Amino acid sequence: MAAFRFLQAVALIWLACQGMAVIASGGRPLRWGRGSVGVENLVQAKPPLQDIVTWDDKSMFVRGERVMFFSGEFHPFRLPVPDLWLDVLQKIKSLGFNGVSFYVDWALHEGKPGNFTAEGVFAWEPFFEAATKAGIYLLARPGPYINAEVSGGGFPGWLQRVKGHLRTADQDYLNATELYARSIAKIIAKAQITNGGPVILFQPENEYTWGSRGFPVPDPVYFNYVMDQYKSEGIIVPFISNDAAANGNNAPGTPGAVDIYGHDGYPLGFDCANPNTWPADKLPTNWRITHEKQSPSTPYTIPEFQAGAFDPWGGPGFENCAGLLNHEFERVFYKNLYSFGSTILNLYMIFGGTNWGNLGHPGGYTSYDYGSVIAEDRLVHREKYSELKLEANFVMASPAYLEAEPRNLTVGVFTDTSDLAVTPVVTNSTNFYVIRHADYSSTASTPYKLKLSTSAGNFTIPQKNVSLTLNGRDSKMIVTDYPVGDFKLIYSTADIFTWKQYADKTVLVAYGGMNEEHELLFDTETTISNEDPNVRYKNGRGTTQINWKNAGKRSIVKVGGSLYVYLLDRNEAYNFWVLDASNSSIIAKAGYLLRIAQIEGTTLSLTGDVNATTEVEVIGMPPTTLSELKFNGKTLDFSQSSSGVITATVGFSKPSFTLPDLSALEWKYIDGLPEIQPGYSDAAWTVAETPYSNNTLRNLTTPTSLYSSDYGFHTGTLIYRGQFTANGAETGFNITTQGGSAYGASIWINGTFIGSFVGRDSADTDATIFTIPIKPISGAHYVFTVVIDTMGLDENWTVGQDGTKTPRGILNYILAGHANSSDITWKLTGNFGGEDYADFDRGPLNEGGMYPERQGFHLPSPPSADWKKSAGPTEGIPNAGIAFYTTSFTLDLPAGYDIPLSFVFKNGTAATAPNLITNNSPTTPLRATAPAYRCQLFVNGYQFGKYVNNIGPQTRFPVPEGILDYHGENWVAVSLWALEEGGARVEGLELVAGMVVEGGVGEVGLSPRGAWREREGVY
Repeated sequence: MAAFRFLQAVALIWLACQGMAVIASGGRPLRWGRGSVGVENLVQAKPPLQDIVTWDDKSMFVRGERVMFFSGEFHPFRLPVPDLWLDVLQKIKSLGFNGVSFYVDWALHEGKPGNFTAEGVFAWEPFFEAATKAGIYLLARPGPYINAEVSGGGFPGWLQRVKGHLRTADQDYLNATELYARSIAKIIAKAQITNGGPVILFQPENEYTWGSRGFPVPDPVYFNYVMDQYKSEGIIVPFISNDAAANGNNAPGTPGAVDIYGHDGYPLGFDCANPNTWPADKLPTNWRITHEKQSPSTPYTIPEFQAGAFDPWGGPGFENCAGLLNHEFERVFYKNLYSFGSTILNLYMIFGGTNWGNLGHPGGYTSYDYGSVIAEDRLVHREKYSELKLEANFVMASPAYLEAEPRNLTVGVFTDTSDLAVTPVVTNSTNFYVIRHADYSSTASTPYKLKLSTSAGNFTIPQKNVSLTLNGRDSKMIVTDYPVGDFKLIYSTADIFTWKQYADKTVLVAYGGMNEEHELLFDTETTISNEDPNVRYKNGRGTTQINWKNAGKRSIVKVGGSLYVYLLDRNEAYNFWVLDASNSSIIAKAGYLLRIAQIEGTTLSLTGDVNATTEVEVIGMPPTTLSELKFNGKTLDFSQSSSGVITATVGFSKPSFTLPDLSALEWKYIDGLPEIQPGYSDAAWTVAETPYSNNTLRNLTTPTSLYSSDYGFHTGTLIYRGQFTANGAETGFNITTQGGSAYGASIWINGTFIGSFVGRDSADTDATIFTIPIKPISGAHYVFTVVIDTMGLDENWTVGQDGTKTPRGILNYILAGHANSSDITWKLTGNFGGEDYADFDRGPLNEGGMYPERQGFHLPSPPSADWKKSAGPTEGIPNAGIAFYTTSFTLDLPAGYDIPLSFVFKNGTAATAPNLITNNSPTTPLRATAPAYRCQLFVNGYQFGKYVNNIGPQTRFPVPEGILDYHGENWVAVSLWALEEGGARVEGLELVAGMVVEGGVGEVGLSPRGAWREREGVY
């Protein structure tokens, strides 16, 4: 506290001195780079550490030009195939975006304290290279804490052994961050724009917003320490923040200030079970006003705004999330952000990917699809992709937006109805009016007229004796005095997609919803040759007025001799793309996806994807009498009109291929739980003998620590063996286990099954008294075997609560008939080697502690020749326990196609639902919905699925090419853990193909896939 007061005093002295300097200069604003700030905000001015990326209160500048940073969140570690990163980045670029934000997961890089690695699928250089190739700027967000719904929020499990509180200035914690922070900083520093790379922004920490009692946030000592770690290793691009709410933490002018303040927002939350419900008062309306109070000298920045939702265990599924945060959400909520003048905007997630290899936190399952714009299998088939493309291209085509000043939201000022709200965003010339329903969730269709002032006078729009219509859950961005090349659009009620000026013509593309009527007024008086019954025009006073009714058919109007106005139905506009080409841009219609355009002389080459025979139409490009048109390298027949419009057809031939019938393959089977067999030796296991724990969250309630992370086991399945000598009085075993939401646990005494906690979506801990089903013999030796399926480590969102230190394993136990808990001595195991993990290729989290995993039998080519032949997991096992199955098959899929493949489990329901506690517990039994078993799916050694039959919801597990070899041998393994007395079988398991796309993904190399070899010292 004393240090903080000292900093305050220094700041006040500095402020006073700078104030005198300003007065001496006549009160003019100070400027550093392109940032400026008035007298009242002097302390906020901070000189950039470089002169390539600068900013003022409106936007960023890159090399002196104003830039809208329109970005989507993409985590390459959730797609462990580096050759597919360019595919995703190109799909983001094709949206009209110029940016991508990425987190770095510390836990994947420093699985053992003191050992940092970033190689193979965890290397960052291929990602930076792909971003450069795609033409994407990057916002780097390495933490050290990231949240991100990853295990521990990105914190490695060994932090549980650190005495200090996490995300604080406690020296033990700060010391623990040193290697990671400095190592990742060096990697990112090399990729900064100042070194020719794509990184232009940097965010230290994440959502550093709230602390528990005794831990005030923000703590400038801690935050400055984090920033200094990165700066000392060469990070010089602007530092931004991501406040979890608009609280002003670490804003310029505060201790621990970043360069550019930002906050995030998830206004519709995560209620995917009700995708049609927009609760009242969830649309933010005061964010711009708050920004002007907190950080008026920086661009309005939202480093993380909702683009989907996570879904918990037992949830409704990600398609529901995509429905909640759909194209209507984008129209209303994103245009609301434009009304605030947001010019640094990142949408979370643009592509979610997969929580493969135990990557996720306990609140979510394997899929991290997130209901994103780009689906988990990389398809762009959701309407929200197309809607977002329309919006992004409009913003990018409207440079005046970057200098516009947002005004207050109004009701009944600009329209003739109080049912609508309008927010002006104005400049000295061009103005934007964001219009929506006052009740933002309204589904009504509302007629209205607009009252707007323009350079040509005041107008009530439409001038024609009709009304405009705003449909429910829609929003418009109406423009006035909008430059279109050498023309001016005095106003337009139709949405603008884009415009481009070429040497011989200018092309404007506008659109509307079905049956909407729109009016456009241009600043030139011209005669229009028109036979379209849906278009009327009127000349007068140097203007041309166009009235258009959208009847689902495009209308093309030529204005002023060289302006071609395309009036499209929104659904047709979805098929248009804007691509950079040869220092210009092309505007083309091409269906599913266009990625790249190149013009070389009189040849136009397009790269894209088609899922059906597709008409290609280029309506805008530099004037060229084309001699050749190529699509994905193939020459197309084409025609070119007198106005330069090019048309051609891209054929699509549905490929012929076969996928293996998994039920017809020969599987090999091995017992996955030999630990319960007589004579099993745990001599090599870790002895749980530590009498203390540095865990700051929970004190020990057992004689020695049974927290798995105290012994270096942080992921997947844990197995404990507790040995005792019986006295004959043992009747019950009271045990408390903890594994995270939807975890499960099973217990045996010697080889006899005692019972299970089969889990439920909301339970991360269970305390149950199990009846011992045998009569122990006095003086005899017995072993409890406890198997716990952990679901990842908790996140650490609230500072001081140390959520990541929530332990995994056994929290407490009482053996009836024994007064002392120390009568049981414990050993435990997890993944083989613990923090000295065995599989470098797949990282520290991919393997758990099951016997086949410890042996490496999930890897390609296991030593299965002498294993039992089996029909696979559909054969199942008759008793509680763990079975392990492996098989191989060969794929030979046609080249040139992107064929998403998924493994699909058939979910079976029980006629009579079992109890959650499968033993005669005195607690009230809870009911499950299906037989209690859980599986892990391994594909060429990568864990790409954790399936929990009695909780769900996920049954489909996409596995990308690169993990699967589409042109060679593949190995698949499935663990089947039956948690009930009667055993379990998988009702069905299939390999299925999704929508097939022909096109531009290109050749995909294989990710590292080290095969099985005997592990030294394995047990």
